[in-house]
Amino acid sequence: MAKKKRILTATMADGYVKTIGPTNAPFTHYWRIVAHLGGGKTEVFWGHAKSLKEATGKKAALADAAKQRGWEGYDFEVVELVES
Repeated sequence: MAKKKRILTATMADGYVKTIGPTNAPFTHYWRIVAHLGGGKTEVFWGHAKSLKEATGKKAALADAAKQRGWEGYDFEVVELVES
């Protein structure tokens, strides 16, 4: 029997809501990087992960990536996905 597909929702601290699905993947967390490029411009990178450890692991190389790409700064957030 096939797994039931779920709709997952992430609500970020700034009120942004991301919906993922329908999916039967075992995602538990959503991560988002907002890169500050300068001149008021931003670029957003996001993804979902199967554990908190996997999601927070994205932060490990972030400082080097920001330096390499010339970002003025960045914000990194991880939130738990909620089944809706």
